[in-house]
Amino acid sequence: MELVDICFNLTSHAFRTDETQVIERARQAGVREFVVPGSSVPDSEHAVQLSGQYEGVYATAGIHPHLAREFTDQSLAELDKLAVHEKVVAIGEAGLDYNRNYSSPDCQKTAFQAQLELATELGLPVFLHQRDAHADFYRILARFRDRLENVVVHCFTGTARELDCYIDLDCHIGITGWICDERRGQHLHDIVHHIPVNRLMIETDAPYLLPRNLPADATFPKPKGRRNEPAYLPHILHTVADCRGTPREQTAVETARAAREFFSIR
Repeated sequence: MELVDICFNLTSHAFRTDETQVIERARQAGVREFVVPGSSVPDSEHAVQLSGQYEGVYATAGIHPHLAREFTDQSLAELDKLAVHEKVVAIGEAGLDYNRNYSSPDCQKTAFQAQLELATELGLPVFLHQRDAHADFYRILARFRDRLENVVVHCFTGTARELDCYIDLDCHIGITGWICDERRGQHLHDIVHHIPVNRLMIETDAPYLLPRNLPADATFPKPKGRRNEPAYLPHILHTVADCRGTPREQTAVETARAAREFFSIR
């Protein structure tokens, strides 16, 4: 199977000592391409640098809602410059997160709208984050949707109603190891089949969201710590495929195709 991990936070300090080995384990597991999201201007610059260092690694350029308080006209100009790099495949990680409000909602909305506007000007897809902010997120996104290229709501963890709203806006949906968590992801088992086959993508969001139900006899044993990595993407794929009632090999082909088409990965 050839897989695409649409969210691998390779810029995280969690990977600084063994990033090459992490990528090699992922390749052994069948992961061929990785999208490394940018969460600030320096982080986006780091993602671009890593994309030049490793084959099959691509970057996004954006400012995460947690860091929206740092957003300025200058940072938007810096993202504009980064976006012309040949391996930058989307604007983001942008959006709204009212779960922790590390930045105020007003700051988040300002940064979100500015990045959507930038994406419309550049003709790039957008890589989006939403948590506990559906109403504002949907309202803003709907205003821009007709002018945007592809849109992915990454790490979707919401309700069936929220999912239907994003599908109605012709968004792609990223599913993570949240679906493997019996405490809080069980509802996804019942709605993941609602996602159209050409809109479904998978991701680890590593180093976060290690699948809780990773079996003891997994190809790559569960780590002693909680660090997730792309080598565990096949387990997420298996869970998604089983919940949708489709063969795992078919789901692998379909999710990889959707990701490559979305990000124009050739």
